[in-house]
Amino acid sequence: MWLFLLASGANAQLDLTKISDSSYIFTTYQTYKQARISSHGLLKLTSTGVVMIDTPWDTTQFQPLLDSVKLKFNLPVVLVLSTHWHEDRTAGLDYYRKKGIATYSTYATKNLCAEHQFPQATYTFEGDTTFHIGNTVFETFYPGAGHSSDNIVVYFPADRLLVGGCFVKSAEAQDLGNLSDANIGMWRVAAKTLINKYPKVKTVIPGHQKITPGKKALKHTLKLAREKYKGRQKDKKKTSK
Repeated sequence: MWLFLLASGANAQLDLTKISDSSYIFTTYQTYKQARISSHGLLKLTSTGVVMIDTPWDTTQFQPLLDSVKLKFNLPVVLVLSTHWHEDRTAGLDYYRKKGIATYSTYATKNLCAEHQFPQATYTFEGDTTFHIGNTVFETFYPGAGHSSDNIVVYFPADRLLVGGCFVKSAEAQDLGNLSDANIGMWRVAAKTLINKYPKVKTVIPGHQKITPGKKALKHTLKLAREKYKGRQKDKKKTSK
């Protein structure tokens, strides 16, 4: 991987990390529980333009990311797709829509965005969906509820590249993170489903923290979800006595 620091300020930063000739991770940062947390999305270069999976979390980086794409690749962003309704995935949807970029999410995600008065995608889809953008094919997959009820992942089969969003935890994560909308009972089941769905995955991009090669993040997510579920079951037994 190659890391490029593209925009920075006192509190703002935008990083681009190359993982292949056509795939770049973009990373912005916000403060969560008094800690500075990275948030990852993907730029996929196609023959007709750039596909953006998720938007910057840092609202000051919406335009700098577009500027960086234009400067580095001389390509427009043609599509933005959000993997669930939280702000670290959807904050830029209105901004990019106003720039004339097609924005997408599941129907469930759009409804949750509307319910919480968050930016919404212009276009929606239901069920697992395959996109053909220029010479690039990618698919969305709903493994089941976990981090949120609507969380999906995005898979690029030619690259064996999986964008996990916040459903997938980094291999360095100590816990499952924000559980405000989580389904602990289902997360472990959905994580196993995801591992079985893509047995040949080569690169996995979690929503936050360090990116590691191979399936480490997927296996770690399953481990954390199982441990959390077992812990809650034990707590329920204690309180029921």
